Amino acid sequence: MSDPGSRQLAIALQARRAGLLGGEKSERLSGRVTRELLSAAKAKSGIVSQTALLEYALSKVALEDDFGPKLLALKGSVPDDVEL
Repeated sequence: MSDPGSRQLAIALQARRAGLLGGEKSERLSGRVTRELLSAAKAKSGIVSQTALLEYALSKVALEDDFGPKLLALKGSVPDDVEL
């Protein structure tokens, strides 16, 4: 899944399965970002709509796993005398 459309679809499907999308849109967000950030995010994702871009970005954050921190937390948990 290297093209942006496939990644977006995968994120949307995961978010929907997790109950993050598909319900009533009751919350409103407002904020300011640099033109460069918005342009780069739109170019990288291929998403034109600011609402769709925000929904995609929030879905990615909400679905992000914590594999890295969990792996690092295991450091030192294997005894030195274990034969590998």
